[in-house]
Amino acid sequence: MEKLELVDGKVNWKGETAVKHKHGGLRAALFILVAFVFENLANLHLAVNLTTYFNGILHFQVSDAANALTNFMGTGYILSIIFAVFADTYIGRFKSILISGSIEFLGLALLSAQAHYSSLRPPPCNVFDPTSRCEKLESSDTVFLYVALYLVAAGMAGIKASIPSHGADQFDEKDPREAKTMSSFFNGLLFALCIGGAVSLTLYVWLDDHKGWDVGFGVSAIAMFLALIVAVLGWPLYRIHVVQGSSVLLELIQVFVAAIRNRNLKLPENPLELYEIDKDKEAALEDDFLPHRDVYRFLDKAAIKTASEKPNPWKLCRVTQVENAKILLGMTPVFACTIIMTLCLAQLQTFSVQQGLTMDTTIVGSFHIPPASLPIIPVIFLIFIIPFYDQIAVPLLRKVTGHVTGITHLQRIGVGLILSSISMATAAIMEVKRKSVARDHNMLDALPVLQPLPISVFWLSFQYFIFGIADMFTYVGLLEFFYSEAPLGLKTVSTCFLWTSMALGYYLSTILVQIVNRATKHITNSGGWLAGNNINKNHLNLFYLLLALLSSVNFCVYLFVSWRYKYKSKN
Repeated sequence: MEKLELVDGKVNWKGETAVKHKHGGLRAALFILVAFVFENLANLHLAVNLTTYFNGILHFQVSDAANALTNFMGTGYILSIIFAVFADTYIGRFKSILISGSIEFLGLALLSAQAHYSSLRPPPCNVFDPTSRCEKLESSDTVFLYVALYLVAAGMAGIKASIPSHGADQFDEKDPREAKTMSSFFNGLLFALCIGGAVSLTLYVWLDDHKGWDVGFGVSAIAMFLALIVAVLGWPLYRIHVVQGSSVLLELIQVFVAAIRNRNLKLPENPLELYEIDKDKEAALEDDFLPHRDVYRFLDKAAIKTASEKPNPWKLCRVTQVENAKILLGMTPVFACTIIMTLCLAQLQTFSVQQGLTMDTTIVGSFHIPPASLPIIPVIFLIFIIPFYDQIAVPLLRKVTGHVTGITHLQRIGVGLILSSISMATAAIMEVKRKSVARDHNMLDALPVLQPLPISVFWLSFQYFIFGIADMFTYVGLLEFFYSEAPLGLKTVSTCFLWTSMALGYYLSTILVQIVNRATKHITNSGGWLAGNNINKNHLNLFYLLLALLSSVNFCVYLFVSWRYKYKSKN
């Protein structure tokens, strides 16, 4: 009789210990990836087209519309931390997916209702016509908008917090074969995003612009409902992480408190004298123990034993607890260096779309591409390049470097960071070209969409293309890095480092736009580099150049940070 190989720390849908080859693996992960396709189908068009909705339908100013979008996106990422803590500690990752998916579905349904009923939005008006007096959104309707919008943001947060870690739970990091497949799963997450995004950025954007925003939001709600159905269908196959009921986050806080309280104690010369529970007496998983590392020694003071008093978790911590805190502290500078990249991404989702509205969107004959669909260019490229990278490039690199993922996670992140700087420099050059066309043809006051400049919108594809490749390297590299390096009980929270980095990038974008406008208010005719609704009279090219310089400085800092980082022991 074949012996069943059990998976430590994972159960099946009945609560019994999960069995390898029966639960988990690529078959179970496929359900998660398909659910992620539908979830991105539902909301990715919002990230690029909501500024058009805020500006054209709800009559926000361009900069206000951009800030409303970045605040929405930022909240959708920052809330992932709260969902992650609840998922890791209380409700589990799979339940978190179902709850947050339901919340996102409700928010999309409410947005569809507001877009459908004229009583919930201002009457139609051309905001680009300087002679028009467009009404603003009423207070009660504004409340309705933000309730719906931030329900969607909360739902997105829960999905982003739980899907990467729940998918990675289907693989055993200690099994060399499954470790390789887990790396492919993280590449598959970006591939799923691209498949959902390809439809969302074309069909859904077209529905928004031509069939009405109520239809666009409505089909988004349907896609979200299908995501929930697919996630539930895979339930019998999943390896489900066992919720411990204790917060590893609290244990990490105890380390820092204990280290401060013990700051006057002398560290022992032999690390074996530091406090740790006995492996034999505690029927614990091998993963519950980490070897001591000679870094961040000041935290070791949290594990100094004193015979004079009873053990107190706020004054005495295990070596493993201390090592978990060291890992988290070591990852923080890497996390900080990725914030600037999302700051750049925010501009492609806001100001680059506004650029596209002023340009010729003709593809063939009378067929036009909506400016918000421009990100389809890197998405289509990534649909082909991700399988190539995962199935051909990584195995070849693996033979050269001996590393399971081809190149290290930190190397992969670094490639994306320098590409994002190049993308912003390219965007600055393209904006100079676009404005020169407007100036040469005496069209600085041309109305967007109605009076397009004689320059193809595909000139903007260069900046999108370069940033798309940066996405593949940095964001996927970050997910792998945080998940593989994180303490056992913080796997979900660790993947939220990526989403938190993105949230801070979006919020920083809002702040930076306001700072730049205030700083340049009295030295420009437009009242600021990015002020007003006429992008032809703004100085967007200088803003892009500023971002390119900030990104370059950030990359130099990252080189130092990554050089100093010591990977967690896999022993």
